[in-house]
Amino acid sequence: MQWIEAAFRSSPEDIDALCERLTALGAEGLVIEDEADFRRFLEQNRQYWDYVDEELESRYRGVSRVKLYVEDTPEGRAQLAAFTDGTGLEPECRTVADEDWAESWKQYYKPIEIGERLLILPSWEPIPEAPERLVLRLDPGLAFGTGGHATTRMCLEALEKYAGPEKFVLDLGCGSGILGIGALVLGCAYCAGCDVDPKSPESAAANAKLNGIRESIYKMYTGDVLADAPLRAELGAGYDIVLANIVSDVIIPLAPLVPGFMSKKGVFITSGIIDGREAEVSRALEAAGFEITEHLHQAEWHAFVCKLA
Repeated sequence: MQWIEAAFRSSPEDIDALCERLTALGAEGLVIEDEADFRRFLEQNRQYWDYVDEELESRYRGVSRVKLYVEDTPEGRAQLAAFTDGTGLEPECRTVADEDWAESWKQYYKPIEIGERLLILPSWEPIPEAPERLVLRLDPGLAFGTGGHATTRMCLEALEKYAGPEKFVLDLGCGSGILGIGALVLGCAYCAGCDVDPKSPESAAANAKLNGIRESIYKMYTGDVLADAPLRAELGAGYDIVLANIVSDVIIPLAPLVPGFMSKKGVFITSGIIDGREAEVSRALEAAGFEITEHLHQAEWHAFVCKLA
């Protein structure tokens, strides 16, 4: 089926009134694209990223509009006319194809070889009959963490060197669970994961199930480790490996807390550090009592492997 996309331009201060007017005329499923809302969202959530992609910035630059969709049929065009004829509203219209949006995104996710031993396999891909690598199955639509980003790749590559039997792992900011599950696939004995996103435990548990991981060796927690002392106590201590693939503005205040989670000979693997922030993060790690033993760099991202000095 074909659809007509009608985009109504507005000023930021008039966009709410435009939505009310279209709703009063019977329009449903309105899509609001507004630079002011976009900027507000970025400002309110700036702790979760260090930069915003230029393509995304340009998409919302100077934009203030409301979109709606009707079927590209005589009935749909009549419906659109009811929203515009005699109202003074003049939308920009274009025809768009009906796609299976719930499935089309899968074309962008392919099997990924990481390091010397791992193969990240999207959940819909068949498992090779005789895989030469350890297979980590993942549903990348559930939460952040697909294996394709440089930060995740560097963490997994470092993890290959340190994972092993009887090792306990703590994954801070676990997202989809890819790092903690990767540790278990690589032979670690137990992993605890924690994330501020309340959806993360469900996503990570689903991905763990895809890999046949028992609940007894993979436990999830929800909360803010920085602010929640009881949560830190519940997570416990003595971990052989602590993972944190987040952003610099979280890693820096987290650094003094990480030694409390680690065994004396444990390692801390952290990434999510954009170019230009690596020196600041390394200073924070050293001030927290760490010695940086490895500095990895891919594209514009950095990762550190640390041990207690």
